Amino acid sequence: MKLPPIVSSLEVGFFTILLVTGLSTPGQAEITSLDTGNIEDILNNAGVALVNFYADWCRFSQMLQPIFEEASNIAREEFPDVTQVVFARVDCDQHSDIAQRYRISKYPTLKLFRNGMMMKREYRGQRSVTAIADFIRQQKVDPIKEIHSLEEVNTVDRDRRNIIGYFDQKDSENYHTFEKVANILRDDCVFLAAFGDVSQTERFSGDNVIYKPMGETVPDMVYLGSLTNFDLTYAWAQDKCVPLVREITFENGEELTEEGIPFLILFHVKEDTESLEKFQHEVARQLISEKGSINFLHADCEKFRHPLLHIQKTPADCPVIAIDSFRHMYVYPEFRDIEIPGKLRQFVLDLHSGKLHREFHHGPDPTDSTPGQEVDEVASNPPESSFQKLAPSETRYTLLRDRDEL
Repeated sequence: MKLPPIVSSLEVGFFTILLVTGLSTPGQAEITSLDTGNIEDILNNAGVALVNFYADWCRFSQMLQPIFEEASNIAREEFPDVTQVVFARVDCDQHSDIAQRYRISKYPTLKLFRNGMMMKREYRGQRSVTAIADFIRQQKVDPIKEIHSLEEVNTVDRDRRNIIGYFDQKDSENYHTFEKVANILRDDCVFLAAFGDVSQTERFSGDNVIYKPMGETVPDMVYLGSLTNFDLTYAWAQDKCVPLVREITFENGEELTEEGIPFLILFHVKEDTESLEKFQHEVARQLISEKGSINFLHADCEKFRHPLLHIQKTPADCPVIAIDSFRHMYVYPEFRDIEIPGKLRQFVLDLHSGKLHREFHHGPDPTDSTPGQEVDEVASNPPESSFQKLAPSETRYTLLRDRDEL
């Protein structure tokens, strides 16, 4: 296209923007704009919905828009049924109530919904047409592997958590519940199912679901609730598939950090499963009531050398327990004390009360000193947070708020 002979630099810039926009934005994109009047109906009737929470003034939102539209066109071609896959958007300035409901803290945020239920893991992958289209294809893959012989059950990967369903028929309410649960927890468990004659010997009193935990010697667990009750079935499966103590990796670090609650982390050598089992046991025994106020995690000492060095430790010192409050890091005195009743719990409570922070700045709390003993105030600073660096980056998102400081 030939430009007029005399054009100002401003006009050239404006012309370029129009040209690029015209090339990048498909005219037939079907992006559904959500508001308080239609959001429930649209999401509840969508098998899979990818929703872009954005703001017009956010440059990252502006960059994503044509990519999101092109990905939606590809999805529409591959999944023409409008209830299978929905691409939608929420203008968070116009609909701040919706943004608050889904706890949007950065723009753009791409959240995944299944039949109206928001998935815990949002899309954090590459912002390209190919990557987003591939993500949708993965979401449409059946998460349940069909078993054609019960001998296959003996060959399941015991390094993974497995849930196996035995059903009379695939076209049944029980299996549809199982299928819905599997779609939600597809990233956390392996789901398998057997039907008809293949499953008959495992259906003692009707359809049956069992959980095979990790480890060859760990016994199976049977679901005793009603398979027609989705909420009950999902709660049981989630409890089995999502461990109380999760592993933090560089792949899930941003997701875990964005949950916004402090970390209680066990750093251990990968092969040291004994220390991990002790930590898991004591967390379950002492800290179950704190679930929701702190994240229980374990990390590979070798992969997370930097945070260890940050608290003046090395992999040779592992196992090491520490708290990262996203402001500072605090080290649990001695791992061997973990089994002392209430010791680990008190460490966490001291974080919430501010005692750990006070003691780092001013020395031991006077209430912990021997009566009559004079306490010298020793000013010091705890190491700064190391895992905060894994939080969503300002080079990728417009961040809306800072975390509380502890």
